[in-house]
Amino acid sequence: MSLIPDSYLTIAKPAEGLYKDKGSKFISWAYPVKDLEEIKSHLASLKEAHPKARHICYAYRLGFTPEDARSNDDGEPSGSAGKPILNTILSHNVHYVLVAVVRYFGGTLLGVPGLIHAYKEGAIDALANAEIYEKEPMSVRSIEFNYAQMNEVMKICKKHPIQIVNQLIDNLCTFELTYPSRHAAEIDASLNNL
Repeated sequence: MSLIPDSYLTIAKPAEGLYKDKGSKFISWAYPVKDLEEIKSHLASLKEAHPKARHICYAYRLGFTPEDARSNDDGEPSGSAGKPILNTILSHNVHYVLVAVVRYFGGTLLGVPGLIHAYKEGAIDALANAEIYEKEPMSVRSIEFNYAQMNEVMKICKKHPIQIVNQLIDNLCTFELTYPSRHAAEIDASLNNL
């Protein structure tokens, strides 16, 4: 059985949220992400934009198994920041999402229960402001073939839900294709028979 579902929920574009408690500000962002590099890039941008922030805690979910989700407390007491953010991501059932919460300390300690509540509320606000939509997992594949096989390749592309993303046409042609992952076995079999 495949772990990749026919569709999943994610967010369309970055969204921002805010939660305030006893002078502390928890500014939150939700980002659509495709891999760890993109996550690192967003976190680096937040650190650069908020050099005076006390903490930048975050959680992300890149796939469909528990191993694809991670959280980070960034110096807050263990489990008081990253975990509530991750639980918010899980309860919204969104995938390929990073939620980061930047904390500006207001002078009053909130205690662990207060921190858990604040980071959770910040994450909820960011996701509440995000456009959540259903997306179908896509496969990407590059194929090379002789120009003489062009007609055959085009027949396969027309028969299946295949989109040609990039093409180089010469004696040896190269196509970059994308198609729904649920059709991958059938499409790959057709392409492998070229």
